[in-house]
Amino acid sequence: MSDPGKTILILGGGFGGIVAASRLRRALPREHRVILVEREADHVFAPSLLWLMIGERKPDAISRPIAALASRGIEVVRGNIEKIDPARRSASVNGRELAGDYMIVALGAELAPGQVPGLAPAGHNFYTLAGAESLRDARLTLNKGRVVVLVSAMPFKCPGAPNEAAMLLEYDCRRRGIRKEVSVDLYTAEPGPMPVAGTAVSSALRQMIESKGIGYHPNHSVTAVDAASRRITFANGAHAEFDLLAYIPPHRAPQPVRDAGLCGESGWVPVDRETMATKFPGVFAIGDVAGIMLTSIGKPLPKAGVFAHYEAEVVARNIVHAITGRGAPQRFAGDGECFLEAGDGRAGYGGGNFYAEPAPQITLKPPSILMHLGKVLYEKYWLFRWF
Repeated sequence: MSDPGKTILILGGGFGGIVAASRLRRALPREHRVILVEREADHVFAPSLLWLMIGERKPDAISRPIAALASRGIEVVRGNIEKIDPARRSASVNGRELAGDYMIVALGAELAPGQVPGLAPAGHNFYTLAGAESLRDARLTLNKGRVVVLVSAMPFKCPGAPNEAAMLLEYDCRRRGIRKEVSVDLYTAEPGPMPVAGTAVSSALRQMIESKGIGYHPNHSVTAVDAASRRITFANGAHAEFDLLAYIPPHRAPQPVRDAGLCGESGWVPVDRETMATKFPGVFAIGDVAGIMLTSIGKPLPKAGVFAHYEAEVVARNIVHAITGRGAPQRFAGDGECFLEAGDGRAGYGGGNFYAEPAPQITLKPPSILMHLGKVLYEKYWLFRWF
């Protein structure tokens, strides 16, 4: 039996928001509304920004118009979210109030380079389309000197990305014939690459990076960057000079989420780790905006698109069950995986269960041509499947 006239309000058109909206629209009868609110005109397949920054992709090849989702029966609302009222399951968008019987907060993480003095004018934020494009162009003007990839703060989304960026930039220098004149270094606030995956995976990934002659510098939290002198200052007293800086900025929950009182002590939205339910009835948070602590190791679940996707599947199916009675309740089990581009047309592959006890059970497959092709195929699949 169907409960007529329900509205599901989804805030954010990233991986999680798109999957949730699409699954809900496909499963629910048409008397129920699925509304997706997104600020940007285009959805960008973020993993491919790493290829774009070394000239292997163009923006239109990795982007799709959000408006295309309307052809599937999803009500797409373009605009800035000014206010969220989780108690009323409503949001103000460009002065218009939208409300739902259910609300899914999928607004991701806000990139905040301004939190580090001097960071923005000194380098290129390759987590954005504009930053990846500017890095793509700037790298071609460098024929000698020092390339620095910088993780400015934790947590940050896509934990493999800085390691991939360093290896891809190193590969790009080799294919351009300037590697002997250019050094590549990775500075990060982390104790090691992808630490939540465990010491074995972290050590193997660090070895993969260093085998390419890339300097790896953990436990370096940046405090300031001087664009004029091209100098980075770290909290531990160290300094680093650069000729080309590719950086990941600090992350934080979006302002409307913080203003709504949705965030907990971690600065992110606390949720039930199996259902993604918040403390507000009918309100869920998925993807990067959610904060899930892995109590077994005292570290948070990494922020990654794969988790947003799987969490969206669970939330959508549970809402469908609540409205229609069809299917069975689902639980997010903590599984996740990702490709790790290593250059030379090869990629590694890591994955496993992050909820496993007494610690996450993650494995890492070494780089291969097959895994690289797998990532290419997944890029094509994603853009075709959801648009």
